[in-house]
Amino acid sequence: MHESCGVFGIYSPDEDVARLTFFGLFALQHRGQESAGIATANGTKLDIYTGMGRVSNVFSEDSLRRLTGHIAIGHNRYSTSGSSRAANAQPIIVGNGNSAIAIAHNGNIVNAGYLQKELLDNGYTFRSGTDTEVIANLILSSPEKDIVDKIQYAMRRLQGAYSLVLITSKELYAVRDPFGVRPLCLGNLDGGWVVASETCALDHIGANSIEEIKPGEIIRVNENGVQKYSVASERSALCIFEYIYFARPDSLINGRLLYPVRQAMGAGLAREHDVDADLVMGVPDSATAAGMGYAHESGIPIAEGLIKNRYVGRTFIEPDQRIRDLGVQLKFNPLPQMLDGRRLVVVDDSIVRGTTTPSVVKLLKKAGAKEVHMRICAPPIKYPCFFGVDMATRRELIAAQKSIPEICSFIGADSLGYLSLEGLVKSVGSAKNTFCLACFTGDYPIPVQLEMDKLALEHNTDIGEFCEGIEGA
Repeated sequence: MHESCGVFGIYSPDEDVARLTFFGLFALQHRGQESAGIATANGTKLDIYTGMGRVSNVFSEDSLRRLTGHIAIGHNRYSTSGSSRAANAQPIIVGNGNSAIAIAHNGNIVNAGYLQKELLDNGYTFRSGTDTEVIANLILSSPEKDIVDKIQYAMRRLQGAYSLVLITSKELYAVRDPFGVRPLCLGNLDGGWVVASETCALDHIGANSIEEIKPGEIIRVNENGVQKYSVASERSALCIFEYIYFARPDSLINGRLLYPVRQAMGAGLAREHDVDADLVMGVPDSATAAGMGYAHESGIPIAEGLIKNRYVGRTFIEPDQRIRDLGVQLKFNPLPQMLDGRRLVVVDDSIVRGTTTPSVVKLLKKAGAKEVHMRICAPPIKYPCFFGVDMATRRELIAAQKSIPEICSFIGADSLGYLSLEGLVKSVGSAKNTFCLACFTGDYPIPVQLEMDKLALEHNTDIGEFCEGIEGA
């Protein structure tokens, strides 16, 4: 499973906002590694710099110096709408003169194709293949005069998940969709204001977390401070995978620190799926806390059995075939002296396609493990996500095709246990009807097409050819 995107915004006349945005994005790097970008405003104009790769690869001291002003937004991208190309990096600037806005987006708009066609018919042009540009042009197309009214107009027509940051030459805005599918929070910093996908980004720059932006809420920040506006919200549908995997364990969501929430998931697994074993280990890093919870609840000692290479994916050098064939061993290295002859409980966050887990089990057994009992924090994933996560098609989801015993046999484990949906919700500690659980149940908060194409917006126009022309720019 691939992460959703990360967004960041800051309004602070007394700070180097481009530099602070860089460090905010650095804290959110886990949410997207395909491209990164920063846009700034100085009261009269917008500047922007984007590039392919991770934050540290995209920006230099020179590029940050060129981003002047007292307002900034930033974006880390993992593509869920549009291909992984330089043309699709965010933020993007749309409009001209005083009407220009820069915008960045975490989420996915399920009616983007319909809206894009309508905008094309009305003379609007597109230079990317992302639904972010659809959102921006929809805002600009509004007959309203005030920017807040324009945003509210767009919100009434957008269907899907979106946490947005956008700037004009003078103001910063943060917007969360009426279902609140993706997180967004507000903080302050020495008289300035900061918004981010996760509270960990506020921590990294020394900002104080104030509150989570509510579903359907618009935050406007200018020289007069913060103003709030809202669009009616029928129900909350926060993606529960933010708790399981996406958000960092040192972030807070709904006032709860995620690390103990993940420990509670592991404890729930121990209660639901106990087993005689010698050691517990969490697959690093996403299941480390859950492994701790399982060990504490079961009384089985915990140990590190796999060491993660945290630099996998950070090189631009392609491995040769022999190295590529090592597969999961590029990411994890086992500790044979810890594993030899031991019965292991291996806690992981999820099984999606079922491509990595068999390799992990095989690696542990090759290192000497006598038994491997897999325990999974997420219930079986049977339906794809259309709200900002590039998960898989339904045909690719192993739990949509196989029973739990069949999956256990396929991955080569001695036993397999998933945390129940009830156990997961209990671990998180909020009401079941406040979450989007569609990847487990197929009950989407809004209707979706079950085989949506993430490249559809590029297919609808000549954007694909345009993108080819500027690849690597």
